[in-house]
Amino acid sequence: MFFPGSRYIATPQYILTLKDGSVVPVVKAPTPGAPVVLGYYRRQTGDRLDQIAGRFLGNATQFWRICDADCAMVPDALAARPLVGVPLNAT
Repeated sequence: MFFPGSRYIATPQYILTLKDGSVVPVVKAPTPGAPVVLGYYRRQTGDRLDQIAGRFLGNATQFWRICDADCAMVPDALAARPLVGVPLNAT
């Protein structure tokens, strides 16, 4: 259901039955721990989180780790921030 490296890969799945009787698998959103950052990066015009993750973490699909380091549930929450915390490169 999730790509390798996803923050949800090890999250337990649950089955939810909707009002119409259909069933869907769901996962509980993970709650990040206290942010541990290596430092802060000043974003340039056009910088996307996947590009920043590729540069500092070596894997563009790890953009969610930047979100966790900045206590942001979704990437759009960081869109207006000029500085983003870069997590340590340890998983």
